[in-house]
Amino acid sequence: ALSSAGIIFRIRKANGWDILVNDEDYWIAFEVVEQYLEDNPETSPPEETSEPEYLRTYTGIWAACILLAMHLFFSEGNNYKAYISACGASAYHIVHGELFRAVTALMLHSSVLHLAGNMIGIALFGTAVCSFTGWGLGWFMILFSGIFGNLLNAFLYKTGHLAIGASTAVFGAIGILCGYNFLAKFRQPGQRMKAWLPLGGGLALLGLFSAGENTDLMAHLLGLLAGLLLGFAYVHFFKERPGLKSQVLFMLSTVAIIAASWTWGLMK
Repeated sequence: ALSSAGIIFRIRKANGWDILVNDEDYWIAFEVVEQYLEDNPETSPPEETSEPEYLRTYTGIWAACILLAMHLFFSEGNNYKAYISACGASAYHIVHGELFRAVTALMLHSSVLHLAGNMIGIALFGTAVCSFTGWGLGWFMILFSGIFGNLLNAFLYKTGHLAIGASTAVFGAIGILCGYNFLAKFRQPGQRMKAWLPLGGGLALLGLFSAGENTDLMAHLLGLLAGLLLGFAYVHFFKERPGLKSQVLFMLSTVAIIAASWTWGLMK
């Protein structure tokens, strides 16, 4: 429509799609696009295909509450160390086939302070990821980054290493944000230098929150790298946020992976 009207424009990928025109052509271009949408209503996405806004706004808080609920459930009584032994990310057991531990370990924490830090991280960075991916795909990607980080960490150590906590997935979420913002900016003319800032921010957070005595730097790093690759993949394969049906499918897959892993771990 703009080409037929003789208006020079450029398309830019952001959270959606931006149409850039010269200042003097703005209102003419606006009227052309508006008229085109009126004449072709089927080009506008139906409202019911997008997920409700509150699902993206509060999704990280819900995930944090789930971590809290699971900690309270498993820490009840004197069996918490037994749960950690049975479901923590033991390198030896993962290498020997107990892959469920890469999932269940994400929901076990050594102390209230450990839990609180990961609750804050997952609430902030999980919500940020879901703000552009959607609540289903976002948590699927975050979970996958945590799983990948724990698995690769176990295969690097092979034995003598036990990890627990959602921090691998938290750094996975940070990696997704870094990868998404890097590639989105790198593809924009004049933004390539600024594109490196998100990567620097991710590495700064890695150094800041991985300096403690009992922190697992390697798991954090691997989670960050897994998230980075997923952020790149999202920009490359998804031109826009998936609709409601896809979000539900991704969320059901996420829940199924978690449920199957805990069932496997508790029944073995």
